[in-house]
Amino acid sequence: MNDVTRAGGAAQAASPLTIARPFRLQWETAQNAHVLLYPEGMVKLNQSAGEILKRCDGTRDIDTLIADLEQAFNTTGLGTEVRAFIADAHGRGWLE
Repeated sequence: MNDVTRAGGAAQAASPLTIARPFRLQWETAQNAHVLLYPEGMVKLNQSAGEILKRCDGTRDIDTLIADLEQAFNTTGLGTEVRAFIADAHGRGWLE
């Protein structure tokens, strides 16, 4: 599971998060949203998922990603929700 363990339903990652192959994240103007493209289709992401996944570029671990989101949106307390989303994204095979 690539340095991801589950603790109380939340993902804990020590290594940088990246979009898994064969997925590719991009902004899709026609959808007015970020999407994950893959050979069989496309997943349209809501705004929160897009903001999280666009930061999964191999330069941030989960703690840095959370701090970046909290700074970008001038808020605190996003950790639980972000960790739950990251765990779900791992389960769907979207992240390495």
